[in-house]
Amino acid sequence: MRPCQPLLPCFLLLLCVLRAGAQAVFYQGGHGPGHGKNVVLIAGDDGEYHSEEALPQLAKILAVHQGFNCTVLFPLDPDGTINPHQNRDLQGLEVLQKADLVILFMRWRDLPDNQMKALVDYVQSGRPIIAIRTGTHPFQLRTSPTYAKWSWDSSVPGWEGGFGRKVLGETWVAHHGQHGKQSTRAWFAPGAEASPILQGITSGGIWVPTEVYEIRLPMLPACHPLLLGQVLSGLKPDDAPVAGAVNDPMIPVAWTNSYEAPNGKTARVFTTTMGAADDLLGDQLRRLLVNAALWAVGSENKISAQADVDLVGDYHPHSYTSETYTKNVKPSDLALTAK
Repeated sequence: MRPCQPLLPCFLLLLCVLRAGAQAVFYQGGHGPGHGKNVVLIAGDDGEYHSEEALPQLAKILAVHQGFNCTVLFPLDPDGTINPHQNRDLQGLEVLQKADLVILFMRWRDLPDNQMKALVDYVQSGRPIIAIRTGTHPFQLRTSPTYAKWSWDSSVPGWEGGFGRKVLGETWVAHHGQHGKQSTRAWFAPGAEASPILQGITSGGIWVPTEVYEIRLPMLPACHPLLLGQVLSGLKPDDAPVAGAVNDPMIPVAWTNSYEAPNGKTARVFTTTMGAADDLLGDQLRRLLVNAALWAVGSENKISAQADVDLVGDYHPHSYTSETYTKNVKPSDLALTAK
């Protein structure tokens, strides 16, 4: 029997999820401003910032509170368990065919051509992109020259800095704050106060334990900084700002960009260098990511400063200062269970 037309997008998404099989966990969206939109979240940051913990939690928030259908993909060992250090294979990317938004929290993946093609096809379709933390440098392609220009350190003319610089506005440069020693407080960038992405957020209200990444200024002309990162002298919210040039000027830690795809479409792009698993313990950072998701899919008129961004279920993430990860976890173990 042919599925009725209103159910066709959900039917096709279900087929893609079934094909992804054990590589993914799927969270069915409920009621909310993102209802009917399909988000694919891709983890794989080598275990330092624990994207394998952050993205399932973010996906649950987007699904349960905001109504998005969310699929999370992970790098896996041959036995089907999640291994954030495995960087040569990423199964299940066919779900990107029906995605309305992709959220990348990857680092230095060296993927085969068929998997890169799925990602490149998505980007070149002009659909929206969110990149979190190491999402500025998701590719380090060494085994195949086909997509070499997408690598974080590309020197191909017109693609210097690869995907990060070309599509997002910046690639990996360096740590600006001291890793594991200095944290970040985020302040509104001049003129950004009216951005819908900042609804419900206060200037200086976001604090994260991770440090500021270096960004080369000025950024691409289409980039609009939203938040500037103030380097704090320690790893507590009440630590004093570091004196001197490190905070003068402060560096963007969240911005938007417009990427002109080859097909003529303009993709909405949001990037933040915050977002480690323990960063998500802060409610205002969660609100920033929820707002960004709605903005990215063109639903900024549905952003509410009162929207529920509470954590869903138990959430006890590893610190970014530890590369220990929970072993023997399969994506199916992360499914939401009815209470």
